[in-house]
Amino acid sequence: MEHQVFRDAWGIPHLRAGDPLALAFAQGYNAAIDRAWQIEVERHRSQGTGASFLGTEALEWDTFARQARLDDTARRCHDNLDPATAAWVQAYVDGVNAGLDHGALRAPQFATVGLLPGRWQPWTPLAVWLSQHVLFAGFPSKLWRTEVVRHLGEDAVALFATDGADTAGSNGWLLTGARTASGAAIVAGDPHRFIEDPGVYQQIRLACPEYDVVGLAVPGVPGIAHFGHTGTVAWAITNAMADYQDLYAERLRRQGDTVEAFGPDGWQPAQRHVETVEVAGGDPVEVEVIETDRGPVIIGGPDDDQAISLRYPPRFFGDIGFAALPALLAATRVADVDAACEHWVEPVNVVLAADTEGGLLHRVAGAVPARDRANGLGVVPAWEPGHEWQGWHDLPRAEVHDLAVMANERGIAEPLGVEFAPPHRANRIRELLDALDDWTVDDQTIVHTDTQLGSAEPLLALLAGLDELTPDAAALQDRLLSWDREMRDDSVDAAAFAAVRAGVVRRLAAHPTLTPLADQTKYPARFQPWLALVPKVGFALESLLTADLLPATDRVAAVRAALDEVADAPRVSWGEMHLLAPWAALPDPHAWWPGLSGDHDCVLATSSIPGATHRCFRASAARYVWDLGRRDDSRWIVPFGASGVPGPHHRDQLPYWLRGDLVPIVTDWDQLTEERGDDTF
Repeated sequence: MEHQVFRDAWGIPHLRAGDPLALAFAQGYNAAIDRAWQIEVERHRSQGTGASFLGTEALEWDTFARQARLDDTARRCHDNLDPATAAWVQAYVDGVNAGLDHGALRAPQFATVGLLPGRWQPWTPLAVWLSQHVLFAGFPSKLWRTEVVRHLGEDAVALFATDGADTAGSNGWLLTGARTASGAAIVAGDPHRFIEDPGVYQQIRLACPEYDVVGLAVPGVPGIAHFGHTGTVAWAITNAMADYQDLYAERLRRQGDTVEAFGPDGWQPAQRHVETVEVAGGDPVEVEVIETDRGPVIIGGPDDDQAISLRYPPRFFGDIGFAALPALLAATRVADVDAACEHWVEPVNVVLAADTEGGLLHRVAGAVPARDRANGLGVVPAWEPGHEWQGWHDLPRAEVHDLAVMANERGIAEPLGVEFAPPHRANRIRELLDALDDWTVDDQTIVHTDTQLGSAEPLLALLAGLDELTPDAAALQDRLLSWDREMRDDSVDAAAFAAVRAGVVRRLAAHPTLTPLADQTKYPARFQPWLALVPKVGFALESLLTADLLPATDRVAAVRAALDEVADAPRVSWGEMHLLAPWAALPDPHAWWPGLSGDHDCVLATSSIPGATHRCFRASAARYVWDLGRRDDSRWIVPFGASGVPGPHHRDQLPYWLRGDLVPIVTDWDQLTEERGDDTF
């Protein structure tokens, strides 16, 4: 289909076509040219075929993808699309298939592993979306909570009910015209996800006679789902932290070549077949795929001590919410964004939106089943009645007055979830925003880059109570108590605090009360990030230092020992410890990654794992500021660059991202460069 590609000074693609279908084709073609390796890795992940070229390190995920039936679920959801949405997705897929061969020639990783580009199916974008978000709500945390109840009792669950580095998060805020210098609304924020190279979000512009939208797209998925500006309306999301996936303990038995599952109505046949996973450099592995009336079995089977099935909305009713995507592109007012959100299914998000007519929106979007409270806390028995899904929750919404903030805290989505982020980021954002009544686009960097660590206080309070210290420990105590609580990369005191915190976490994790939770090897390795004890203690440290689960004397002893340990260590800055550690399917052995400011509970959320590593692998996967007064005054940035292939725009935004700077959005076609023939950017 005929289309034009323009680029700005950062190599960001601006695509123009004669109609929405031609534009969808152009977007797919561009994804194949700019991000061929990235989207092919995602396609293989969604199919459970990554091990065929990445080797055994991809086998755990491939097994889960097969058992959870991700690709089959995407196919089912595609079959249920309305004709217009199906045609739009098909145009995108046609564009990907048209560009992949050329895109693969630009990406050296294909030759490195000997991979040939494959062919995308009509449902592949849905599968890519599902594989990226099936863990978004953190259902493996239910395994952890089940073990906490078993070993510590149900009251202890609340102590660990916080977000961690394994959870996708975001900051987002909306300033009404009453709080801006221009009198027009501003929507801003940043999604916190695993940092990947190339990045998980792609800056892009999609223009045709029907609409003209700038935003952050997910490579491999058509449209602009999470963060966009149409010129007259802008929207953004954060993770609502809702609980909408359930785990069921299953009783399974073999009957010849078939498998039966015991449910509330007795033994019932389960679906069963065997798939083969090819493994580069190894023998093929057979995976038994079983699905009960609850859902696919993702842990164990009829020959194991335990089996656990997963029920998730797209599998349950065959809809992944893709009808929302073209509707968002065509939105001109907040009411249109609101209507598009009615189609949304997964993941469940909190949405902020504003338009040029003064319209405002603050709501939850997605599908959250209504069921027994126990379903949200842990694994529930499949054979007991009362754990069925009983319809769907009404989704909360709130009025917006001067401003609105969303930061994964217990906000409007509280009735829908179990684990939420501490309120530090949300409170700090409100505190910063309340300081001015004439905010500008450029001022938003003040919020994006704030490094105050509100979660430091419980540990510092215990430090303040220590006496009879060695001279070195007393000097460190004085430094930390006078520290400004800012996690700047050049701060030696921030590094010392982080080192003391890590020592406390390790000692508490070794406490006899908690050590029964240390061995979770009965669960597959792919779920260990949600089950490992040290990270759980690290992110629950505030609660564990102030609650009575552990004796007060033992908490104080852990702090004292950690202080003594760090007092004798050489001084380093936080940036020397807190190094960026992005994920890549094929890591670049020659890449150098810098140190970062911020911390998990800072507005500048750069997450490491206290007690395990100071390296940062979760941070702002993009930052954006949408100006409703003049779209060209809007700003954005991604961690690396617009392109996923080696060249001038692969990592040219990294220095700006590190400083907290944003780059301009240029929408004047005369200021863009049209791409012709074999031009490469």
